[in-house]
Amino acid sequence: MTDTVGFIDRLPLTLIEAFHSTLEETIYADLIILVLDISEPLQVIEKKNTVCLETIDRIGASGIPLITALNKMDLLQNGEAEKKLEKLIKAVNNPILVSALRRLNIDKLRMEIAKRFSDQIQAKFTLTLTDETPKFLSWVHTNTKVKKESYLEKTVEVVLEGEPSFLEGIRNRVEKLNGDFLLIPNDTSPKQT
Repeated sequence: MTDTVGFIDRLPLTLIEAFHSTLEETIYADLIILVLDISEPLQVIEKKNTVCLETIDRIGASGIPLITALNKMDLLQNGEAEKKLEKLIKAVNNPILVSALRRLNIDKLRMEIAKRFSDQIQAKFTLTLTDETPKFLSWVHTNTKVKKESYLEKTVEVVLEGEPSFLEGIRNRVEKLNGDFLLIPNDTSPKQT
């Protein structure tokens, strides 16, 4: 899990550069949870949502599944959170009203997250061993389920499991390192009993 800097409209270039490595981690995410404050005025929420989605697109993470947690619902009364949700429904991806403070609807958020991880697939990649390889492999071990790792003379072959969009981010990194990447089809053959 990685928590990134909040996306701010017209963020100064120096700050973008300072947070670039944190933002870059987003492209390797299995899932993005965008947290917006539902207690803010509707126009502010819409603007922040737009800025966040544009930033996610700009860093190359727009293909990653996204859930929007509309937090601080406990600060609103008389169905105001639900009314705002109705107005935001077309602009906000997979919205869930929550209150982190009061732990309201956290179970719904967890269920939605769990649904996103039910489609794990396998992939295999081969890389030439270079100075960059150990750091990348360490990251892969930390962020995915590595099933097998084999070293040959000058290469390493890794079989791993993950969410399709996350593996797409790994594919991009492997290709930047001049490696080969292959998705492994799910075994759909009947099992013998």
